[in-house]
Amino acid sequence: MKQPLQTWRNWMMGRAAIPALLIATLIAATPASAAEACKLLTAAELEPVAGKLSPFKSNLAIPDAQMCTAKGPKGTVMLRWARRKKDQKAGSAETQSVEVAREMGAKVEVKKFGPITCSTFIPPQSMKQAAPNTTCSVTKGDEVAAVEITARNPKDMVSIDRLRPLAEKLAARF
Repeated sequence: MKQPLQTWRNWMMGRAAIPALLIATLIAATPASAAEACKLLTAAELEPVAGKLSPFKSNLAIPDAQMCTAKGPKGTVMLRWARRKKDQKAGSAETQSVEVAREMGAKVEVKKFGPITCSTFIPPQSMKQAAPNTTCSVTKGDEVAAVEITARNPKDMVSIDRLRPLAEKLAARF
């Protein structure tokens, strides 16, 4: 079995701006009627929490996953949607990621509100490639959507209590 540090580094590779703890993009084919990530929340809804945002830019749009980002004064907002693989148990990859992050010294807080799971992630000093973030995800059947706000530093983080109402809006849109 890999050491926790190596597992974490492998998971983080190429994801410095995407240290998503609760959404693993382990997905299968999705019908064309899938949610459009950039339409899950509007800039007007996000700006009271994240500040003035740049226009959303689609970073990934394939049949099985969608992701888009916008930049704000204190960090980046990401909206994601994906369909889980048929054999993937809900929460299994997320739980493992949280455990590995904690083993590496990250501060992780997770709160559940029915189908909504929110988390904060503050990396330790040794993980300079990672950024602090707050994420709220919503699971419906084999679909999962999330809003994540990655801050430049911990003092600029959005609290779970401020992000959760946006996740509730997101939940109604996919």
